[in-house]
Amino acid sequence: MEVLLDMPSGAEYQPLPELSTSICRQRCRTQCSRSIGRLKLCHRVVDGLCGREPPHRGDYSASWSSDEWRELLDSLAALFRRAVGADSSDEEVVAGLSHAGSSHAQSVLTVLTARRQEIRDALLGRSNSISSALLQDFDWQLKLAVSSDKSSSLHTPLLSLSLDVRDNTALQSVTMEMNREELNTLVSSLEAANKVVMQLK
Repeated sequence: MEVLLDMPSGAEYQPLPELSTSICRQRCRTQCSRSIGRLKLCHRVVDGLCGREPPHRGDYSASWSSDEWRELLDSLAALFRRAVGADSSDEEVVAGLSHAGSSHAQSVLTVLTARRQEIRDALLGRSNSISSALLQDFDWQLKLAVSSDKSSSLHTPLLSLSLDVRDNTALQSVTMEMNREELNTLVSSLEAANKVVMQLK
């Protein structure tokens, strides 16, 4: 097979030597092999996210140190979780991977596109396994306590919070009354719980 090059006018045509063509084919095979390796690694990372066998360092390259391998897996897993949890578009994913190079970004995007729903189901399952109870409804009232048995003049605001929680098929009502400090503690606890849930996504 002869490969043509752009030549100045009047120059004599010379076919590329066979060696150059074979080197070109070898490079194509090497690039294809690397691309398949990247895809395989990304699929195995998603397998690990979904509760199946994660990738093993020895299957890919002995040149990775343990720390580098762990960092690579953690970064890829976090990328897939964030992309699915935030419902990122393809453009946002590619923009987030601009430092990694287009071939790496394309491998990640290919796997993400193919397995987005599977990742979402795994993340939802992990979040739901924390507790089967779901908040169905809530109601709140602000009250002003004007006196108590210890003091005739309090003027303390109190929040009355009612939560309707469904655990499987049973509906349970939980009511609590809190002062300002207790409410701040509850809000801080809920914010911390939300951060944990967001990290699972």
